[in-house]
Amino acid sequence: EAVARGAQILDMVINVSRLKSGEQAYVRQDIAEVVRATPSVEHTVILETCLLTQQEKITACHLVVEAGADYVKTSTGFNQAGATVEDVRLMKEAVAGRAKVKASGGIRDWKTTRELLEAGADRIGTSASLKILSEWRAALVAVR
Repeated sequence: EAVARGAQILDMVINVSRLKSGEQAYVRQDIAEVVRATPSVEHTVILETCLLTQQEKITACHLVVEAGADYVKTSTGFNQAGATVEDVRLMKEAVAGRAKVKASGGIRDWKTTRELLEAGADRIGTSASLKILSEWRAALVAVR
């Protein structure tokens, strides 16, 4: 439906309960079916990292890559916590160049944005983009 209406990027949330239950084949297939059904768009799989252990985050990244999605994303921004530098580094290492990393959730300033980009985020998801851009511009002026 979304693709038929012009969507070019689809976000989906990984099935956290199936992942935590160790049902890796189910999780991989769930993602792969969305990718196969909508081959003309970019696919982002949201992990909700605040709900996962380190090993579950790594496993989730591997499953996303195996299923053919384009991005792994830290969070929806509606859970306990959002993006962290540590999670972005871990995810970047886990996907090993076979997918990209989107940091999202709780990103409200240029300092945090810069740290996440330096940690390896390829894309930032935020509702504070105007504030961040203003802070970025101010930082550029201060450097000159």
